[in-house]
Amino acid sequence: MSEQSIDGAPAPDPYDNRRQVLYWRLLARLFDPEEQASLESASLAVVEDIGLPSALLDPGASVDSVVQRHPELAEEFDGLMTPEPDEDGERDRAAEVRRAALASKVLLNVFAPHSGTVTAGQLARWQSDAGWLERALGCRPGELRGGRAGGRTGGTGVGPTGTGLGGATPDLSRLVPEIGPELGSIEAGLVKRMHLREVLADPQLASRLTPSMSLIEQLLRDKDNLSGVALANAKALIRRYVDEVAQVLRTQVEKSTVGDIDRSVPPKRVFRNLDIDRTIWKNLTNWDPEEERLYVDRLYYRHTSRKTTPQRLIVVVDQSGSMVDSMVNCTILASIFAGLPKVDVHLIAYDTQALDLTPWSHDPFETLLRTKLGGGTDGTVAMTLTQPKIAEPRNTVVVWISDFYEWRSEELFESMAAIHRSGAKFIPVGSVTSAGRGSVNPWFREKFKDLGTPVISGHIKKLVHELKTFLT
Repeated sequence: MSEQSIDGAPAPDPYDNRRQVLYWRLLARLFDPEEQASLESASLAVVEDIGLPSALLDPGASVDSVVQRHPELAEEFDGLMTPEPDEDGERDRAAEVRRAALASKVLLNVFAPHSGTVTAGQLARWQSDAGWLERALGCRPGELRGGRAGGRTGGTGVGPTGTGLGGATPDLSRLVPEIGPELGSIEAGLVKRMHLREVLADPQLASRLTPSMSLIEQLLRDKDNLSGVALANAKALIRRYVDEVAQVLRTQVEKSTVGDIDRSVPPKRVFRNLDIDRTIWKNLTNWDPEEERLYVDRLYYRHTSRKTTPQRLIVVVDQSGSMVDSMVNCTILASIFAGLPKVDVHLIAYDTQALDLTPWSHDPFETLLRTKLGGGTDGTVAMTLTQPKIAEPRNTVVVWISDFYEWRSEELFESMAAIHRSGAKFIPVGSVTSAGRGSVNPWFREKFKDLGTPVISGHIKKLVHELKTFLT
C-alpha cells in the first residue's frame, strides 16, 4: 500500500523530493546564487540522511580527495550518468537520490571551475575531475578532451528511466559529442588564466601539470618566449603528450586492415611460421595406432609476406589557430606511417606561408617545435610545395587537413581537382580530433562531394583506415 495524504491523493515520494533538492542546488550554483543558501542547508540534510559524506557539497574538494577518504565511492562513479534500467521495471528511488548527489558533485566541479588566476594545482584538480566526468559518462579519461585514450566503456542512448530533473538519473551519453568540445573550451580558459611561464620556471610546479591538448596548444604558441628551465619543462610536457598520443595512434594503425598475403613468395621455414594444425591434418595418414605416434613426412608453414608497393604519402596540414588539434594529431600520425616499410612520407604545414617539414616527419616532437601556430590561411602556397612531390600519381595519396576557409577558394580547389584527375588519391579531411568535431567550409564540402572525394570529418580512426587501405 502506498502512502496517501488526507484527501486520498498519493503523498509526494520523499526520495523524489530529495533528488529534486539536489538538482535544484546544482542549478542554483550554476545560474541562481540567490537561492543557493537555503538549498545548501537542505542538500546537506539530504546527503547526511542517505549516508554520503558532506564533502560532496564542498566546492573546494576534488572528486579525488573525496574518493581517497571514502574509497567505496570510486566504483559508483563508473557509468554513473549512463544508468542501466532496472530489470523488473521498478525504480530504485533511494539509489536515484544517491546518484543525483554524486552526479551533482562531478558536474559542479567540472562546469563551475575556480574563477580568477589559476594555479598549477587547480588545473591538475580540474583535469582529474574532468576524468571522473568522462568515467561517469562511460568514456575513458582523456577521450572527450581530445586526449590520449579512446573507446567508450559504457552504454549509449537514453534509458527508459528518463532524462529530466523530475525523472530518474539523467542519461547524458547522447550529449557526449557536445560535452567533449565544451570540456576542451573550459580547459583552454583555465590554461589561459594560469601564469604558465612562471609555473614552467618552477620545476616543482611544472611537475604537477598534466599534458593535454589545451596545454600543448598554449606551449606551442608561447615556446619562442621561453628559455632556460621554462623551455626545458615545456619541451618535456610536449614530449610526454606526443609519446602518449603516439602510443594510442600506433595501436590503431597496427589494428587496421593490412595488405593481402603474397602467396608467390615462399614462406620462411622458421619455427614461428610453423602451421601446426595444418601439419597434423596433412600427416594424419601416418598415424600409428599401436605406437600411438604420428610420423610427419612434411612440415607446413604459414605465408607471412604481403604484397607491398612503394607508396608516397603527402600530408598537408593547415596550422592556423583553428586547426591545432589536427596539427598535433597529424604530425604524430605522419611519423607513424613514416616508420612503415616502403612508405615515403612528406609533411607540409601552412598558414599564409608553407613549410616543408619532411626532414623531421619521423619525429613529431621536433616537427611540432618547428611549427608556428596561428595566422591566416592560404592553401595555394602549400599547393606550390605539394605538386612537385607527385612524381607517380597512381602510387601517391595526398591528405589535406583543413577547415577549408580559404580566401582563394576556386584557385585552390581547381588544383586539388587536378591532383584527383591525375590518378593520385586525394583525401580532404575536415578534422582529425579525438572528439571528431570540426567545422568545414560548406562550399568546399559540396565541391569535394561532387568531385567524388567527400570530406572526412570524424574520428581519427576513419583517416587511419583510409590510409592503411591505400598504403598496404
